[in-house]
Amino acid sequence: MAGSREEAPDYGRGVVIMDDWPGYDLNLFTYPQHYYGDLDYVLIPHGIVVDRIERLAKDIMKDIGYCDIMVLCVLKGGYKFCADLVEHLKNISRNSDRFVSMKVDFIRLKSYRNVLIVEDVVGTGRTMKALLGSIEKYKPNMIKVASLLVKRTPRSDGFRPDYAGFEIPNLFVVGYALDYNEYFRDLNHICVINEHGKEKYRV
Repeated sequence: MAGSREEAPDYGRGVVIMDDWPGYDLNLFTYPQHYYGDLDYVLIPHGIVVDRIERLAKDIMKDIGYCDIMVLCVLKGGYKFCADLVEHLKNISRNSDRFVSMKVDFIRLKSYRNVLIVEDVVGTGRTMKALLGSIEKYKPNMIKVASLLVKRTPRSDGFRPDYAGFEIPNLFVVGYALDYNEYFRDLNHICVINEHGKEKYRV
């Protein structure tokens, strides 16, 4: 799916979608009729997103062990990714011989032990670095960052999350709770919005 093959996969980058990846034709999928004409193509189909999140949950549990986790969700775009990731983490816990306590909060700072920050998109990385700085003041044992998407942007300061679902080109994407002026959150697939869509929903 991700274009040209690399010799050794870099799992820290997630599934790498190359700049020349043409995406999937919209006619191959179902999506809300009220968005017809507003999208260029499907970048990542919903099923692939869900499957990748399941794998991220396994990687997270393997890395941090079966310790209690405080999941911090960055609103608003991160809520769908967070809900699905936590559900997979709970399923792993349910099927293991040890109970893992999982609490979810929405960036209200207090004392935390093991923190997993869940974000929808990391672009420049500046916002996440500022957030990490404010959480580190509370001296948690561990802080990890999981981001569904990481954009390759020339403005990036080099920040990389600990867990990345997909590394994508510097595109404006919507769907899977990622919005454009509050629209497209009801779109399951991650798609590239076109100029008509931007104009139609411009505030």
